[in-house]
Amino acid sequence: MAQRNIQPVPQPFVEAIDRFIRVQEGRNRSAQTLRAYRSDLSQLADWLHTDNPLLTDPVDVTTDDLHEFLAHLAHDGISGTSRARKLAAIREFYRSLKNLDLIAKSPVDAIDTPKRERKSRMYLSPEEYNRLLAAAGAHPRDFCILTLFIQTGIRISELCELRLEDLDLEIGTLTVRVGKGMAARTIELEKKGIRATKTWLALRPSTHFDYLFLNRDDEPLKEWGVRDLLNKYCAQAGITKRITPHSLRHTFASAKAQSGVSPFQLKEWLGHARLDTTSIYVHMAKQNAKKVMEATSL
Repeated sequence: MAQRNIQPVPQPFVEAIDRFIRVQEGRNRSAQTLRAYRSDLSQLADWLHTDNPLLTDPVDVTTDDLHEFLAHLAHDGISGTSRARKLAAIREFYRSLKNLDLIAKSPVDAIDTPKRERKSRMYLSPEEYNRLLAAAGAHPRDFCILTLFIQTGIRISELCELRLEDLDLEIGTLTVRVGKGMAARTIELEKKGIRATKTWLALRPSTHFDYLFLNRDDEPLKEWGVRDLLNKYCAQAGITKRITPHSLRHTFASAKAQSGVSPFQLKEWLGHARLDTTSIYVHMAKQNAKKVMEATSL
């Protein structure tokens, strides 16, 4: 394939993207969402200008231009899920331009969202996550991290941002102050989570950082460090599935749904903005119930 002559993103695009990101910051979008928006929109601007150097302003982009961009992504093997995410960012960007009366009609309006591939949600069985916890049993910090993942279903970004003040071990709660939409939520801790957290706090080094989890240099633990320790303990536990921190979130949600927890309560614990996001776990639980009924047929 011939190498494309990459052109710098034109200034009107840069300014429009910067303005859009500031608007999204004002709407309390998460840092992760903002990074994704900027990356996707910059990729679009770069491709458009490289494909047509005379196209320097986002208001001049047409529906055909966007169709060509999506076709280019598909040709490069970008999944339907990723293309749908990028189109969502572009749709939001042009909705913002329309609200500012910079365009009369969005070029995205006539574009259908690419079909998303159905992905299986990877999670651990009770036997597997007990082996995982056992592998980390001699390391209080790591055992506490894995326990909180499995007992609360928090996201990796939320776990790394936990502060000491977010814990109330007397009443047994954990306050999560970051996440999608930046809304705080309270999660009740089970006895296992409280016990693991108390054990880690008794050994936690004294430092001016108030983060709950620290690395070997007594600095805040980063997400890559959490992923590394999870991979290490999965290997030690003989777990061959591709397990990520999000898999532990699925493990929590699936187990709670199968135990009969209402989707409304599960939505609060998981910090989902929409109930239909949570409903997938309820659907999975119903499927499991059908299998159990069949397996125990009289």
